[in-house]
Amino acid sequence: MNLIFNEYFFIFIFIFIAGILSTVVFSLSYLIVYQKRDQEKVSAYECGFNPFDDARATFDIRFYLVAILFLIFDLEVSFLFPWVTILKSTSSFEFWIMIFFLIILTIGFIYEWFKGALEWE
Repeated sequence: MNLIFNEYFFIFIFIFIAGILSTVVFSLSYLIVYQKRDQEKVSAYECGFNPFDDARATFDIRFYLVAILFLIFDLEVSFLFPWVTILKSTSSFEFWIMIFFLIILTIGFIYEWFKGALEWE
């Protein structure tokens, strides 16, 4: 029991010091900095529309197309990079499964291309 306590003792000390330090820094930020609310601070920030409008407002389809495009490229990179690092040790079944996955991603990319998501006006 004493061995377990010795191993975790430094972790508890670290958590305790981190908690105290974060509380002190957070408190000092409110004590030192002058807090004044103005119209510029409470306005919409980088979103392009007023966030307090009707919840049923429609969005342009390009928001969704850009999101799908981002997901296609993000998934492709996040799955391709580890796959390429172990490519020599994979079987032919694993190889063709990954090719099938890339074909599905390519179909999604072609869909976005035909929808005009790549045309920046």
